[in-house]
Amino acid sequence: MSNIDSMSITQLKIKSTPDDALNEARRVLTLESESIKNLANHLDETFSQAISLLSQIQGRVIVTGIGKSGHIANKIAATLSSTGTPAFFIHPTEASHGDLGMITKDDALIILSNSGETQELLDMLSFAKRFGIPIVGMTRDANSTLGRASNVVLTMPGYQEACPHQLAPTTSTTLMMALGDAIAVALLKQNGFTELDFKNLHPGGKLGTKLLLVGDLMRKKEDLPLVDSLTPMSDALIEMTQKGFG
Repeated sequence: MSNIDSMSITQLKIKSTPDDALNEARRVLTLESESIKNLANHLDETFSQAISLLSQIQGRVIVTGIGKSGHIANKIAATLSSTGTPAFFIHPTEASHGDLGMITKDDALIILSNSGETQELLDMLSFAKRFGIPIVGMTRDANSTLGRASNVVLTMPGYQEACPHQLAPTTSTTLMMALGDAIAVALLKQNGFTELDFKNLHPGGKLGTKLLLVGDLMRKKEDLPLVDSLTPMSDALIEMTQKGFG
């Protein structure tokens, strides 16, 4: 058996050096950052239309997608919820098995699909059309099934996936994530969402601690061991014990 035959497939594939990895990382980040810049320049009045639509609904924003788009949709829903726009994620497959009941006529949908032809989304599109539920589509093709079904379609300009094989969703998901952040922040400003509002929705973690007020930490008058100057010491000791600070 030759030396090549005896080598493992893994050994044959490992040919990059640390410098190669660094250069590849820079290539990916440069490509994706330039694509986000192109997206910013590509936005037009349809973005304002999407914000107007989403800000006027009486219910909640349901965000959905399948595969990598689904993961991005989940994050967008979380960002919307924490910035004053009640939202949640529904998995398209679960929607087809009963979770469509979570969607009401007062809601709106944000649907993510790179191709716009994701089969798992068809039941949600049909449901939205039947009950007049508005859709904001996020896709690369305005003429796709999703694009045609949307009340407002946000398209992504031409881009190249960072994956060298042009297979793994990389640049496309980065653009969706950035566009979702833009939607959340635009709605935040339109709704007059303040730091105090954010504090009320995010009391935990470092962010919650950063937004603490004096009133959140101080003891109220009724919690303090207070007596007047003529109170017998025996009664004062009882008060100090009952409302002790350790």
